Amino acid sequence: MDSRDAERSPGPRALDSLQVFARSSAEQHAGTEHVEMYTPHGLLTVFADRADDQRAAIVACGGAMGGVLGPGHALYVELARRWPARGVGVYRVGYRIPNDLDRCAHDVACAVEMAVADGAERVVVMGHSFGGAVAVRVAVVMTAEVAGVVTFATQSAGCEVAGALAGRPLLLFHGDRDELLPVQASEMVRMIAGSGELVTLPGDGHLLGRSDAAILERLDDWLPATLALDG
Repeated sequence: MDSRDAERSPGPRALDSLQVFARSSAEQHAGTEHVEMYTPHGLLTVFADRADDQRAAIVACGGAMGGVLGPGHALYVELARRWPARGVGVYRVGYRIPNDLDRCAHDVACAVEMAVADGAERVVVMGHSFGGAVAVRVAVVMTAEVAGVVTFATQSAGCEVAGALAGRPLLLFHGDRDELLPVQASEMVRMIAGSGELVTLPGDGHLLGRSDAAILERLDDWLPATLALDG
């Protein structure tokens, strides 16, 4: 038995139920592995930036159209540059079928399992737009692995289960000029969860292209405590 079994959520493993019939991977550059898993329901892609002494991880996902760069100016790539040096791996998920909430949540759960297998004891799940709902749904199922959730311009649809976060840290970013989803969507998710911090980004839209520095600064404060990096 894996010594980590007691630290994992009960139930079937996401990777075991993915029905992978082929897997390929390649190192893109030092520390970054591009993983592709071929399944009956499409190709799951994960970009893994692992830490040498990995204690925690970030798992990040995109919106309804997919993507692995994140909001702003490739925010997820910037996180992958910054956090492995602090013992935090960063896993960016390319969905098999974008905009399919259940399958996208399954994909992200697989990446969480990969991060745990690589040594992470605590994981933060992040999602942009539609991906905010994906992140919330993964967190409420993977209670032992997921220590916190970050959303960027999230939708509220699909977040009806947010109350099951049961007080785990929730950080929501939203531009006050979002042309697709009003800031009230994040307010609704926070209300359903019963707790959380909403950071309103003045003058920014759905892609959060004006707020990279503000987001990174807040995450620099929020992630260490949530991931217990100082413990």
